[in-house]
Amino acid sequence: MSFEYANRLGKERTPFLIVVSYDKSRVVVVPISELQNHDIEFEIDGNSFQKRDVKYSISSLEFEKYREKFQKVITSIRKGYTYVLNLTSESEIEINSDLKEIYKYAEAKYKIRFKDEFLSYSPETFVKISQNRITAFPMKGTLDGSVPNGDEVLLSNQKELAEHVMIVDLLRNDLNMVATKIRVEEFRTISKIRSGEKELFQMSSKIVGDLENDWQSQIGTILEKILPAGSITGTPKKRTVELISEIEEYHRGFFSGVFGIFDGENFDSGVMIRFLEKRGEKLFYKSGGGITLDSRVELEYREMIDKVYLF
Repeated sequence: MSFEYANRLGKERTPFLIVVSYDKSRVVVVPISELQNHDIEFEIDGNSFQKRDVKYSISSLEFEKYREKFQKVITSIRKGYTYVLNLTSESEIEINSDLKEIYKYAEAKYKIRFKDEFLSYSPETFVKISQNRITAFPMKGTLDGSVPNGDEVLLSNQKELAEHVMIVDLLRNDLNMVATKIRVEEFRTISKIRSGEKELFQMSSKIVGDLENDWQSQIGTILEKILPAGSITGTPKKRTVELISEIEEYHRGFFSGVFGIFDGENFDSGVMIRFLEKRGEKLFYKSGGGITLDSRVELEYREMIDKVYLF
């Protein structure tokens, strides 16, 4: 299975699911008609939140180790190698539950359980394609939903502004590789999303480009060109991806990759954040955030931990 297989199914207008790892080393393409033969579940715009009183413990990367990685990012920024880098880590989770049960109760716009390997319950759209238009929705910038006038506070935060502008510019460049007439139709809109039992203010933009009439026959090629997602790498993308590999010192795997559905005419996809991976009998949650020169290590470390939740 490959991006070429996705092209063939797209040309035939055959509905399919595609799942792509962060580094594009694994590409899984399954026609929807054959999905019952695979241990994969997914939802887009699915069920509402159901509260679960389940206890679990989290063992995250120690602060001093995180500080070392953070400082390497800052040094790289000062040397001009990168301007914003999405630094992530993994936390071990202990819980009396399994991926199937967690998937059942997790709420998200994009939700997938891939066999007994991983699940993702993500609020972030990667790209949508409809009526010869490709649309990206970069999400960068969050704030606790309980903060008074949080939308105004988030919009006035200079660090979040700088990070968001750079990612929007990166996504514009990415779409320019596959589409024409790139334009930003919405810039820095604020919405509220659920994060476990909490709410967060989230900053997003909307970028649109025009595709050729027969884009379906090139859907795999389009994805191959614009992956990995800029919101979970950084800018400039090529050098920043190299730095991520050097600094993070662990394998992202499918975390921060994408999954998407082609329904025969349209395509919708999500970035696989809010991610839980099973290795052996252990579960690991992967999370992180964008680092710029204005970032403070204590706040970034806290953000990484705060993003770890199951229900």
